[in-house]
Amino acid sequence: MRRVVFSAAAVFLFALCVCAQPYTIQQYLNIKSAGAPTLAPDAKQMAYLTNVTGTSQVWLIDLPNGKPKQLTNYEDNVGFVRWLPDGSGLVFGKARGGDENTQFFFMNPDGTGVRELTNDPKVRHNFAEISADGKTIYYASNKRNRNFFDVYAMDIATGKEEMLYQFDGNQNIAAVNDSGTKIVISRSGIEKSLDNDLYLIDVKTKKEIHLTPHTDASEFGSVNFLADSIIYTTNDNREFEGLAQMRRKKAAIDDWTPVNREVRIIDDQRWDVGGVTMTAYPSVMAYTVNNDGFSELYLRTIETGGKPLISTIAAKAEMVKLPAQGIVGGLTFSKDQSKLAFTFNSPRHNSDIWLYDLKTKKLTQVTNSDRAGIPQESFVAPELIKFKTFDGRTIPAWYYRPNAARKCTECPLMPVIVNVHGGPEGQDRPGFNPLNQFYLSRGYSILAPNVRGSTGYGKTFTHLDDVKNREDSVKDLAFAVEWLKEKGFADPKRIAVTGGSYGGYMTMAAITLYPELWAAAVNTVGIVNWETFLKNTSGYRRRQREVEYGMLDRDIDFLREISPIKKIDRIKTPLFVIHGKNDPRVPYTEAEQVVEALKKRNAVVEYKLFDDEGHGISKLKNRLELYPLVADFLDKYMKESSIQ
Repeated sequence: MRRVVFSAAAVFLFALCVCAQPYTIQQYLNIKSAGAPTLAPDAKQMAYLTNVTGTSQVWLIDLPNGKPKQLTNYEDNVGFVRWLPDGSGLVFGKARGGDENTQFFFMNPDGTGVRELTNDPKVRHNFAEISADGKTIYYASNKRNRNFFDVYAMDIATGKEEMLYQFDGNQNIAAVNDSGTKIVISRSGIEKSLDNDLYLIDVKTKKEIHLTPHTDASEFGSVNFLADSIIYTTNDNREFEGLAQMRRKKAAIDDWTPVNREVRIIDDQRWDVGGVTMTAYPSVMAYTVNNDGFSELYLRTIETGGKPLISTIAAKAEMVKLPAQGIVGGLTFSKDQSKLAFTFNSPRHNSDIWLYDLKTKKLTQVTNSDRAGIPQESFVAPELIKFKTFDGRTIPAWYYRPNAARKCTECPLMPVIVNVHGGPEGQDRPGFNPLNQFYLSRGYSILAPNVRGSTGYGKTFTHLDDVKNREDSVKDLAFAVEWLKEKGFADPKRIAVTGGSYGGYMTMAAITLYPELWAAAVNTVGIVNWETFLKNTSGYRRRQREVEYGMLDRDIDFLREISPIKKIDRIKTPLFVIHGKNDPRVPYTEAEQVVEALKKRNAVVEYKLFDDEGHGISKLKNRLELYPLVADFLDKYMKESSIQ
């Protein structure tokens, strides 16, 4: 009887794999996406980024339904593009080979006249804003010292650069007022993770005012200026990030000292508010709410009037109906605030740009990124599940099952990929992932847990993995496997763990702490040695990472103890290691360490290092080379030729 049951299971799995995957991995990898919209001042054109050519480049489209035109054509990805408010051209940025040292460029609206605004490949430039008159760009740069970021302004026409504010630390521009006389600086905390402060800088006098003194680890972001106030998001004295307004009590007096300012919460959500956007001299703002992983999009009107000018935010927000449950990003208004462009994607929608008309309340899809001949209805959406972990806490996760398995009532046990997001200050959200869809078509289920330390579930949950609690998050992975077994969703002998960046560390920690659980593992740009990682990561990142992971001068013994490289002899799992040689975050030497150690033991390890990539593999040519190998690797150790 036992032999007959297993034989039926084998037949089912064979049928599932054959019938469910008529499309190749090359097709899935060639599914395109579009994002980062920026509207011309007259709202008649839109520039944006799309990976049609294999890397993200700048394209232009006449609205509402013109034919797209390619403006840039580089081997490397373009990171951002912005239309100048005066309509005279566009500013864009790109780095080389994934090294993240972004340089800025100007070009005419038709793509001609490209000229460099910065040209130092060893310097990182963090773009912030363009002045209301379109003549100046604002950014932070580590030009003076590679470990610190100073604040700069540049005249676009002449290329003349001016340092506006110098500081020995990690800071970025959060907002610039319409006249360019005041800047809000965001400065990272040096004692706690996910902690920053806002400072108001007078550009002329260089006077600094601390706007957000606080005691607990708190975040302040999405900053925008109004006539008499500053709009931002914060989780100070609260679990989730709410929408806040800091206003001068006496609006006629340009005094931002504590005695003349007050703070009120405008939108008090149980979830995080983010992505706040508005134009110069705004009459409306847009923002998103991350509701259990899905985006909600809201609009609020702003009225400014009286003497002195007083900004009034509408008490009630208008929710924009989205095409489906999914994720919204890249919010941007037209100059006249009649149109709102944004990026939308979901498990069944590859990323595209949509346009919302605020007057007619009509939502229109602007771009239609190619799906490489794969029908949209074949894509799988996950279900949100929650499981109990070792200390009784509830861990949320997204569980994907192949379409055939979702329809059967008594399915055989499936091979499952447990995929861990990076960060750890990150969240796995139900967006479009072509690799997930490929593996689903190949007969795998996927579990994407948001282990402790993930964002999106409150401040307390996010800080549960700090420093000495690091391996508690790995325990959550072990309990994710227990949930899969208890529910009868996984073949215990065919469970893989994968992840990138911090998720790569989690992968390595999982196969060293719980070596019996995993049939295969894939580590992409992951940390394996906390000591060498912190010593060799980019200088400006070291202190920022130490407050999350532990200090080299204080916690070195603990960091060595929890490093997967120190437990390399425990690994039994076949491992695939992936890295980019230009990675400024997790140096490729992390990969070299683990590969060398495993080869000395004659353990099963495969390795791909790409000379023209950084923190992840982004170029299509490299992805087409890599992921068929990864798929074959997983098949080799996860798919049984026969069930005994």
